[in-house]
Amino acid sequence: MPVNRFDVNFSRLIAHGKSWGDVGPYEELRGTLHFDIDPEHSANNRITDVEMAPRNSDGRVEFSADVSIILPVDRSKARGKMVLDVVNRGNRVALPNFNRATRPSINSDTPIDVEVDAGDGYLMRHGYVVVACGWQKDAPPYPALITLDSPDGVDPDGNPITGNIYSQLQSPIDTHNFLLSDKGHRAYPAADMDEPRALMEVRDEPDGDPQSIARSDWRFGRIDDDGNYVADPDYICSETMFQKGRLYQVIYNTVGARVLGLSFAALRDVTSWIKHGTPALESPVPDVKHAYAYGRSQTGRYLRTYVYNDLNLDENGREALDGVIANVAGGMRGEFNQRFGQNSKDRNNMLTQLFPFASAQTIDPETEEIGSLHTRLDERRSNIKVFYTNTSAEYHRGDASLLHTDPDGMQDVDPGPNTRIYHFTGTEHGLGMWPPTDIAAAGEEGQDRSQNLRNIIDYGPLLRACLANMDAWVVHGVEPPASRHPRIDDGTAVPTGQPATVFNKIPGANYPRHHADPKRRDFGLMESREQVTTFPPREGKVFGSLVSAVDIDGNEVAGVKLPEVAVPIAATTGWTLRHPTVGGETQLLVFAGGTVPFAPNQKQRELVGDPRLSIEERYASKDVYLERVRAAGEALAAERYLIEEDIEVSVSQASKFWDWFAD
Repeated sequence: MPVNRFDVNFSRLIAHGKSWGDVGPYEELRGTLHFDIDPEHSANNRITDVEMAPRNSDGRVEFSADVSIILPVDRSKARGKMVLDVVNRGNRVALPNFNRATRPSINSDTPIDVEVDAGDGYLMRHGYVVVACGWQKDAPPYPALITLDSPDGVDPDGNPITGNIYSQLQSPIDTHNFLLSDKGHRAYPAADMDEPRALMEVRDEPDGDPQSIARSDWRFGRIDDDGNYVADPDYICSETMFQKGRLYQVIYNTVGARVLGLSFAALRDVTSWIKHGTPALESPVPDVKHAYAYGRSQTGRYLRTYVYNDLNLDENGREALDGVIANVAGGMRGEFNQRFGQNSKDRNNMLTQLFPFASAQTIDPETEEIGSLHTRLDERRSNIKVFYTNTSAEYHRGDASLLHTDPDGMQDVDPGPNTRIYHFTGTEHGLGMWPPTDIAAAGEEGQDRSQNLRNIIDYGPLLRACLANMDAWVVHGVEPPASRHPRIDDGTAVPTGQPATVFNKIPGANYPRHHADPKRRDFGLMESREQVTTFPPREGKVFGSLVSAVDIDGNEVAGVKLPEVAVPIAATTGWTLRHPTVGGETQLLVFAGGTVPFAPNQKQRELVGDPRLSIEERYASKDVYLERVRAAGEALAAERYLIEEDIEVSVSQASKFWDWFAD
């Protein structure tokens, strides 16, 4: 059996032993889980290069992962269900997103036993076991991160594998150096520091015309603080500096092919171990019958890749996960199972893993490809339930609408019966920024400055409702609320240029003049394994990207509207432009949305020429405003898009908004 040993490094009480309702206190077990899988088993045959991984004396492939298990001290109080926290670059996401908790900013000095914030204890109060298992080998080497330790593939003679890699690099400041990675991850080193055929191009937009950079203008290595060159295969450098905001793409030969898809086996098999135990190692918590995976951003795309490859059957033929919530992934997958894949790569102009986007079968009229993200699940009639949840940012990025339209964006495509698609209206990729600012938070994806105030809406309560609905669907067969998102047939899904007719009339709105919609790109993907062969890719036509229509205030009309969005005090968007101080000011600031406040009163509205009614003209008082927010919350809870306890969360959020913007 794949799971054979759990070395517990430490155990500790969560929240200093606080008791969570009738479930009682929780504790964490943190340690290293050891796996070995059969590389020839059908459950593993879609793991790229698994056959090239070193084997032990029994012919199995060994690897290990950091694992955190948060569970009731009294194991009998667990309610038979677990959340698999698909950690984002080694960071927990389930507790911050479901428990309204903070996430520590982890660096090399953060201790492995850094305190886990339980927030308001939502998962604990409902008796969930929360399991975080490392899956990423190339995360930064920080002890507190939850990561994977797995082998690289080798050729038949036992030598490391070499091949080409294609990376995109961008900086908010002019810089001499780029790490050949993203977000501080482990780089793929240059195999030849003097490689003459290495290529670099630069663009000013993701879909802009490339400019070639002469090989003599850059080199592998880095320039230190004293201006001296240091030979380092993990870096590229330029004496004349790389310019802020510009998009640099580099193609070079690297060495060391990580068997990235072993991560899918790790998450599948840790889940099966918790649910069933193994002959070598019993489960640490009895009677867990249902497991739901939650991933956001990078790990939402990771879960879409897991679903596409259907890696959910363990070596005993059992379904591991019963439900999946893939949050803010848009229509993308990622290089999580690709030779020389980069787990951190997250731009749709750089990925080959685009079509198929939808969970139902579609045809790409440009390439004549036919496919569905769920083809393999559907072929074996899997009953796994899937929610795809997205914010306005993934729509303006250009790929979220392709979840529910044909590739040309000409007609709606409804998901299958085991799938729901929810658009969180007027939100950005993260959980909103408070207090209002135009500077990204430390540790956030896209650490740059924006031209607008960042989006202030926290959509976490909608995720809690999703989990409650997923659990009711899996355990009791209660159908969740219908999918809710922009649609072509009712006119709420529109081209990206249409909202400009509203925003161009609003002073200081800064609506983008250009959206870099994703294009078809032919990377020469091999049929025998997930490996690309065409560098740079051949470009084709753009996909049919759509966004939600907006009302006269600039607020989106489609999707699931939080009460504080339905009763607005500002236009909240999924787009904002990069600020000139960080360069690339015509580009969307990836992942970010904006807040365009209403004027506090009629006098100020008329002074700036804002055509939208002011806060004073909309609401007679703060009490009137909050009562309308509460009524909107009650209506949303009646539809089960919000849980009852979070009505007052929305009222509290709205109260903060009033105090900030109405004065």
